[in-house]
Amino acid sequence: MEKVRFGKTGLMVSRIGFGGIPIQRLSKPEAAAVTREAIDLGVNFIDTANAYGDSEEKIGEAIKGVNRDRLIIASKSTATDKKTFLRHLDLCLKRLGSDYVDLYQTHNVSSPETRDAIFASGGAFEGLTEAVRQGKVRFPAFSSHNIPLAVELMKTGLFASVQLPFNFVDDAAAEEAIPLAKKLDMGFICMKPFGGGLLDNAGLAIRYLLRFENIVPDPGIEKIAEIREIAAIVNENKPLSAEDEKTISGLKSELGKWWCHRCDYCQPCPQGIPISSALTLRSLIKRGDFDFVFRLASAGMEKARSCLECGECVKRCPYKLDIPRLLKKQITLWEETLRARAG
Repeated sequence: MEKVRFGKTGLMVSRIGFGGIPIQRLSKPEAAAVTREAIDLGVNFIDTANAYGDSEEKIGEAIKGVNRDRLIIASKSTATDKKTFLRHLDLCLKRLGSDYVDLYQTHNVSSPETRDAIFASGGAFEGLTEAVRQGKVRFPAFSSHNIPLAVELMKTGLFASVQLPFNFVDDAAAEEAIPLAKKLDMGFICMKPFGGGLLDNAGLAIRYLLRFENIVPDPGIEKIAEIREIAAIVNENKPLSAEDEKTISGLKSELGKWWCHRCDYCQPCPQGIPISSALTLRSLIKRGDFDFVFRLASAGMEKARSCLECGECVKRCPYKLDIPRLLKKQITLWEETLRARAG
């Protein structure tokens, strides 16, 4: 598989990465099989996180016997304080069976409050800097769902790479973040290339992303057939046709009626509902197991029941989404999920 230079890190990474969220649902042998298949197909970039259940541990099992120098592994911690952040990192290294991780990211820096906590005295960034100095982390990085805030952090020059959502529906990163990453020579990891499992045409989704030479998409992989299909699309590197462009335009128009871009311009909600988290429940369900979904979504979905349909969020939403109606649908989906979990 073709490899591309990952910004100023100088790392040469495969044109596509391996996202480690869905393997939570697999047994250890199944997770090892799909991870090794990706490696055999030439994928050398693997992305995981402390928050992804047992993903780090399963990846560690899968890469036993593989030359560590062949792989570029990224992980993340949502901790905002130094002590917890470093504890997550040490656990990551233990699970991976490695002395170092290539990229370690402050995970989901999507609000000013999280940013401020990370950079405060005794915050996670102090831990990240220390870990780089000790050789436990090769390059400091961050992930976010907030494009304007991410751009602000990119301009600090403190990070070697950024990870943001990007696909042909959720394409805000193309306006400033992706060109800025190229200008600053930063690595760019494209999360949610399939919209968190909501875009089911791999050909369209991947070929759209291959237009952008300085990004590395990391689709979540659960099945050997999936990584084989994606690898074949990447290796063929066939440009989108006029008909493909028309199909993408139609899908974008249709999906945009209910697709939450997680910009959070709808906030603050008078009832304290974490709207973007509630509206992205389906994506979470498609990627994780019951425990993962319950841990991340439970509090927010219970809060969503308190919606008064006041309409304040609708006025603020730049995409004109009917948020109260969409919340009702998500509550129904949540109840179905709870019943399935109980069963």
